[in-house]
Amino acid sequence: MTKRTIAAMAGLGLMVATLGACSTLAGAGLGAGAGAAVGAGTGYGAGKGALIGTGVGAAAGAIYGATKK
Repeated sequence: MTKRTIAAMAGLGLMVATLGACSTLAGAGLGAGAGAAVGAGTGYGAGKGALIGTGVGAAAGAIYGATKK
């Protein structure tokens, strides 16, 4: 196999992996934003709220992605 063929196959593999993790990444992003807002509003701290929200959102996104396929 040539380098060009191997690079194309690796690129396709990365693209498929990224598309498969789309709901997880979206959930993490939404969770981080919501967690930061809630943390700042309650006085808990935006940073801590964002960390918790990221974990919860990523887990929810992964579950959503697994059940909707």
